[in-house]
Amino acid sequence: MPGGRLTQQERQQIGLGLADGLAYAEIARRLDRPTSTVTREVMRNGGPTAYRPDLAHRATERRAHRRKSAPPRGAEQAALPHGRDPEALAAYEEQFTAVMMQSGLSNKMMARVMVCLLTTDSGSMTAAELVQRLQVSPASISKSIAFLEGQALVRRERDERRRERYVIDENLWYHSMEASVRALTQQVEISRQGVGILGPGTPAAVRLENVARFLDFVAESLARAAEQARDVLHSKAEASSDGA
Repeated sequence: MPGGRLTQQERQQIGLGLADGLAYAEIARRLDRPTSTVTREVMRNGGPTAYRPDLAHRATERRAHRRKSAPPRGAEQAALPHGRDPEALAAYEEQFTAVMMQSGLSNKMMARVMVCLLTTDSGSMTAAELVQRLQVSPASISKSIAFLEGQALVRRERDERRRERYVIDENLWYHSMEASVRALTQQVEISRQGVGILGPGTPAAVRLENVARFLDFVAESLARAAEQARDVLHSKAEASSDGA
C-alpha cells in the first residue's frame, strides 16, 4: 500500500470518483490508499460537493511550505501532558475533525473548536487559549462558539480569574440526541400537516404519512435510548465515585 502524500494525479482520481458518486471506501480502494486518507483529503478541502483537485493540491503545497518555514516547536511539544506525541495528536485531531464534519458540523472551524475542547483534559478553554491552540482569529472562535452554544454543545462559565471559559458539558451527547429528537419531531409535524393539505389518501399524502410514521418511530426510539444510556452511565459513574 503506497504511503506519503497524495499526488496531483491521485487527487484528480478522487475528484472523478466524487463526481461519479463513489463512496470514500471505493475511491480509496481504487487508489490503494486507506479510506481515512481519502476522507481527510476531501473534508479538509471543501467536502464532497466543493472538492477541487487542483485547488486541494495547491493548498497542500502551501501548508507544507508553511511547516518548513515555521520556527521549531520543541518547547510547545515538550509542554504536552502525559507524554503525548504531538504529531500523532495532530493527525488524530485532523481525522476527528473530518468525522465531526461528516456527522453534521459542516463548518470546519466549528468542528476544529469542538474537537479541541473534547481532547483537552480540562474540557474547557478560554477564547485566548483556543486562538493560540488553533492559530486563528478571535472572530473565528467567537462565531464558532456562538453556533456550538446555540446547539447546546458547549456552555460558558466564569473561572476564578473572571475569565469566560467554554466548557464541554458532561451530558454533551445526551443534549445532542435531545436536539436531534426535537428536529425529527418537527419533521413529523410538518409532514402530517401536508397530509391534510394534499388530501388524505392521495399519493403525495400517503408518502408524507409514511415519512411521518417512520420519523416518529425513530424519534421515540432515539429519545428512549438516550434516556436509558444516560441513566446507566450516570449510575456507573456514581458507583465508581463511591468505590473510590
